[in-house]
Amino acid sequence: MGDLLAAERVREYELIVILSPESTETEAQSIAETVNGWIVGGGGTVGEHDNWGLRRLAFPINKFREGNYTLINFTLSAEAVNELENNLQASQDIMRFLVTRK
Repeated sequence: MGDLLAAERVREYELIVILSPESTETEAQSIAETVNGWIVGGGGTVGEHDNWGLRRLAFPINKFREGNYTLINFTLSAEAVNELENNLQASQDIMRFLVTRK
């Protein structure tokens, strides 16, 4: 019965990650692969992955006025999203992130 409840809580999410504008395309891809590994490691699946590139920020973050944006669609259990957010927050390569439920 516990497995059935856990399976019911798997939901679709969107993750937007903002990296430093100084990060190269290779570094951005590496960070995206790390995030994908966290999602898969938590029992989720990764869907569409879209690099939006350099965009202007609404307000300066760490003295930067632009950020390198990446969008990742994924499915994950509600409990595992908390662990994902902790990993994202602990990462020094990620300036900001936002996880939203679809």
